[in-house]
Amino acid sequence: MSGFAGDPLLSALFGDAEIAGLTGSDAWAARMIEVEAGYAAALGRAGRVHPDLGDEAADAIRAVRPDLSALALGMARDGVAVPALVRQIKAALPERLHDAVHTGLTSQDVMDSAFALCLKAALPVFRGRIEAVQQALEALAAQFGDHPLMARTRMQAALPVTVAHRIEAWRRPFEDHLARLDALELRLLRLQFGGPVGARYLDQAEQINAALAAALGLSPVPSAWHSDRSALAELGGWLSLVSGSLGKIGQDIALMAQQGLDEIRLAGGGGSSAMAHKQNPVGAEVLVTLARANAARLGGLHQALVHEQERSGAAWSLEWMLLPQMLESTGRGLSLAFELLGQVERMGSPDET
Repeated sequence: MSGFAGDPLLSALFGDAEIAGLTGSDAWAARMIEVEAGYAAALGRAGRVHPDLGDEAADAIRAVRPDLSALALGMARDGVAVPALVRQIKAALPERLHDAVHTGLTSQDVMDSAFALCLKAALPVFRGRIEAVQQALEALAAQFGDHPLMARTRMQAALPVTVAHRIEAWRRPFEDHLARLDALELRLLRLQFGGPVGARYLDQAEQINAALAAALGLSPVPSAWHSDRSALAELGGWLSLVSGSLGKIGQDIALMAQQGLDEIRLAGGGGSSAMAHKQNPVGAEVLVTLARANAARLGGLHQALVHEQERSGAAWSLEWMLLPQMLESTGRGLSLAFELLGQVERMGSPDET
């Protein structure tokens, strides 16, 4: 999967190198190797192949370095990367180990389980960044919280409040976002294992399911979720909620920074090619853009819930177009919000601070 990483201009504004490195195509392919290796060992643990053969195959598979150019050609031809990947693995292993390679799996088992492993690495980064934003908001409240501020409803002056009142409205949703993430992780960090049609026709399937889940550090599941994409749709909803909360902060800061209001002063800012006197609140604006973009993508991701019969190529691949950008956009929004909050030099009504 890939988001903005290949675009030298847009990645500077909207991309997130750390999230892309954990969930992008390089990481995804590496995790597919991890799944195939774990599966070979699981076949041995379950007695489907001799345990020594399974372990030997697993070690050999882990040593394979995927050729991404060849995987890309296979992706274009087959619609999935796994057939090309399995060919690469078998070409690198002696034929006596081939019985322990991919037998009883399907491409979706490998790619979905690999993506779950990508999320296992990425979700703690989101958690840490949310906590950093919370701390930055708490620091601002401690510094400027007692300063007066005019509350505005429907963008009209309402009643006097304090800066702490507005910051609390920014801070409060992130507690819920962290609680939602706790529940969501249980549904996301799970094995995909169903075989060609999700029915696990392979002998010793339940033993393999348990052994593979343990090897990968994912939860085993009672049945395949090939066509049940609700957990990934929930992930998209969570990403959009987090982005929306960040967009709220960005929108408020952009309005507070307007000349004439001057309710906030920021260090730095963007320049104008035509008006040298301007200091544009670019970071705040980008938070709004990222929030709106993720809200728009969420509707597309919900379209990926509609699978025909046992598996849909069209619905499944739609996830690959949308989720990487949603992950990067949310990651970028969190790091940008932390930077922006650190640039605040003053908050409150200018005549009274």
